[in-house]
Amino acid sequence: MLKSENLILASTSPYRRQLLARLGIEFAVAAPQVDETIGDDERPQEAVLRLAAAKAHAVTADHPGAVIIGGDQIALLGDEILGKPHTREAAIAQLTRASGNHLVFLTGLAVTDGDRTEYALEPVHVHFRRLDSTTIARYVDADTPFDCAGALRSEGLGSTLLEAIESRDPTALIGLPLIAVSRLLRQFGIPLP
Repeated sequence: MLKSENLILASTSPYRRQLLARLGIEFAVAAPQVDETIGDDERPQEAVLRLAAAKAHAVTADHPGAVIIGGDQIALLGDEILGKPHTREAAIAQLTRASGNHLVFLTGLAVTDGDRTEYALEPVHVHFRRLDSTTIARYVDADTPFDCAGALRSEGLGSTLLEAIESRDPTALIGLPLIAVSRLLRQFGIPLP
């Protein structure tokens, strides 16, 4: 049986922790210390994979021999990257811009054992309905999506703001694509049902 210290989730996200728990395997959690700044000339796909790997690698020294999962997510409105808003005002501004538009959420995944690293990138296409300022403020106050890329908490009330979600893996929008996680963990010899 896999012991929790042999599988580490390199994340402080409660959403990723809840998702990984769905797989029914033991794991521990470690907080990666990573600068999440995206370079001016860095492509979003490259940035999200680099950040996922940086988070996984940031905890390898403290957990030798463990398989470590790192993840990151960004939202794109056209070519513009929307990160975590952190404040009510920024969340309202992001959702005002998202109103009636199509956003792409990119979820990057990196799994490493310290010697090799495997990657996955899962795009999720999200279509927002037209939102008025009252609806946006009511949503932000009710769901407080300040720690969510694009100010959207899809597992909460965020679905009320949407017309459609297109994805190969619905858990990717929440922040950890379990289909890809399962595939990569099997590559590292971790048995799953």
